[in-house]
Amino acid sequence: MSHFAARGALGAVAAVLGSVPALPASAAVADDHLTVTVLHAGAGRDGTYELSCHPGAGSHPDVAGACRVLDRNTRWGRDTFAPVAPGTACTMLYGGPATAHVTGTWAGRPVDATYDRSDGCEIGRWDRMVPLLPGLGTPGDLG
Repeated sequence: MSHFAARGALGAVAAVLGSVPALPASAAVADDHLTVTVLHAGAGRDGTYELSCHPGAGSHPDVAGACRVLDRNTRWGRDTFAPVAPGTACTMLYGGPATAHVTGTWAGRPVDATYDRSDGCEIGRWDRMVPLLPGLGTPGDLG
């Protein structure tokens, strides 16, 4: 193939590729949907909520805030919903009986995560997900 023929073929490929619209960012996560079930968190906080982001939708009481905290905590190559690492030293602080279960798909990955407030590490893990999970304050807060 001559130099000119190769350039012509490359130009044709570029023209075809240039005519294909770019995939919008929202389409990459269009299937992301979470179900959040909260128990023993207190009046007005317990329940099962649906959440979709990009665009935000669902029955969650703070769709925009929940989507923001998920986006803020999402890092390439890291599990957004990872449990506390085994062997982690945690304070012996009890944050109450609240539990949460988050299932669905986020960032294209399946999610099946449980949360509680059984020690300082679990309280911190919960609090990093507020308002996806309800804000319950830190044990010992007066407010």
